[in-house]
Amino acid sequence: MVKLKNLQLGQKFTLLLVLVFLGGVLVSSLALSSVLNRSAQTQLTSKALMLMETMNSIRSYTNDHVNPEIADRLEVEFLPESVPAYSAREVFETFRLNSTYADFFYKEAALNPTNLRDKADNFETALVNQFRRSPDRAREINGFRNTPGGDLFYIARPIQIKEQSCLECHSTPQAAPASMIERYGAANGFGWELNEIVGAQMISVPAEKVFKDARQSLVLILGIFVIAFAIAILLVNLWLKRFVVRPLNRMAQVAEAVSLGDTDAEFVQDTKDEVGQLAEAFNRMRMSLKMAMHRLERYREIRRSSSNNLSQ
Repeated sequence: MVKLKNLQLGQKFTLLLVLVFLGGVLVSSLALSSVLNRSAQTQLTSKALMLMETMNSIRSYTNDHVNPEIADRLEVEFLPESVPAYSAREVFETFRLNSTYADFFYKEAALNPTNLRDKADNFETALVNQFRRSPDRAREINGFRNTPGGDLFYIARPIQIKEQSCLECHSTPQAAPASMIERYGAANGFGWELNEIVGAQMISVPAEKVFKDARQSLVLILGIFVIAFAIAILLVNLWLKRFVVRPLNRMAQVAEAVSLGDTDAEFVQDTKDEVGQLAEAFNRMRMSLKMAMHRLERYREIRRSSSNNLSQ
């Protein structure tokens, strides 16, 4: 407290601004962190949904245009490329060659897939069951999940059998192409029904990417904030020094001179603010003091003259 009293006015004002700034940074950092995390999630969700729509287009193209062209060949030889889910995943791997999407992962997690590569794990199974419980409401789910490789941010949509053509390979082993049975066996991927939700279309990205994007935005915003505040402190201190500190220092020098007997010392301040009002009051006090000193001097002279007359 004693040290604070010893600080000059400009230093006290700067200290106050710094404390306000640090408090503002702390509060705004907490608020901005939450907002920017949600913003980063929203941006990644938008990218993921765009990719999902692209994969769905590939699925539709494979089912509607590719399969009819190779239907005769499929009776002799099963081609994984004829499966919409397989085509979508392979195309997505090509997408990942682009650095923008290198951290994105795509999977069509099914409860009972033909290709066990698409088998849903426990977490994905819970999502599929959640879609099944509310097929008309839950059309999209996103959030964070833990994996052995680290936390992931995911976006999931249900996979629902809406076309009869999908059941040609997934109704019964007897209805499926013999070449597919030879490749994958007859134990998995059958018993699907029309309009049934059989899996979840998922895109995930490392959670660290979400937090990293948010941190970068936070650092950028706080950096701009710090620079702006530093400039504000500089300008405030220059203003304070010019319009408050310097006039007060000059006033203190004049007051010191007056206290030493120089009643002609004068302080001029032509502003109409509080410092100007203080200067006017100080000059009136100086004039009053000067007049009082003048009267006192005249009184002393009269007393000395009276004393001299009486002594004579």
